[in-house]
Amino acid sequence: MIYFELYGLPETFTPDAAALQATYYRLSREYHPDFHATKSPAEQAEMLRLSTLNTDAYRILSDPDARMAYLLRQHGLLSEGGGQESLPPDFLMEVMDLNEQLMEAQGGDPAAVAALDAEVTALSDTLDAGIGPVLAGYEGLPADHRPAALQQIQTYYLKKRYLLRLRQQLSTFAARS
Repeated sequence: MIYFELYGLPETFTPDAAALQATYYRLSREYHPDFHATKSPAEQAEMLRLSTLNTDAYRILSDPDARMAYLLRQHGLLSEGGGQESLPPDFLMEVMDLNEQLMEAQGGDPAAVAALDAEVTALSDTLDAGIGPVLAGYEGLPADHRPAALQQIQTYYLKKRYLLRLRQQLSTFAARS
């Protein structure tokens, strides 16, 4: 959890955005290479490394999706290339049905595309509502309860990626109509 350690924050899916930004600015001033121009080359290189680490940390921790993926990777629940994670069969069947509806809507029927978009939005909203309490409560969980919460979050994340792909395809069809 190097990014959380760098920022002095507990591992959380819901960090305080203002505190995150304040820490980023503080560390940016502290590590900025221009303030260390008179130091040795080794010290300058270290400040450059820390400055880059700070920028990367802020980019990841300030974005909810990137933060979620980062935390899941840190716990070994998300591979870089994907493909090792699995989803419940009922969800996969639902996505397959949505994909079939999408293929049928390729003919350019705006009503079919709109209905499918509404269905994807409703499914996405249901997922978001179900994971909200898990994300908000994660930080306060005892260590032995966190693996179960992480499994729920992993499933949510993977489902959202499927729905995002569907939404992108819908946008393509809607633009053609």
